[in-house]
Amino acid sequence: MICHAHRRFRLALGARQSPHGRALFYNAAMPFALIIVIGWLYVTILIAANEPSLVAGIISFLFYGALPCGLIIYFSGAKVRRQRRQYREMMAEKARHDGNS
Repeated sequence: MICHAHRRFRLALGARQSPHGRALFYNAAMPFALIIVIGWLYVTILIAANEPSLVAGIISFLFYGALPCGLIIYFSGAKVRRQRRQYREMMAEKARHDGNS
């Protein structure tokens, strides 16, 4: 009996694709998130360069640029991390099942 997760993530031999023909572990929102991140980092670099001191510039870049961009990238990659975790669990379950047979 093939479990639901195995049907969902079944791989063709040698191909890293899902049964639907799309690449496995792909998040369609990631390219848009990266465009937003690049634009926002550009803006925050200009803001940091306009600060009166170096310390204020570094602090404004970190809190207005690096931290929000890191959160955007982290949240936009959540789907891919969840898919990878499910795939690893499915492969571990398959290995346990094959080992018991």
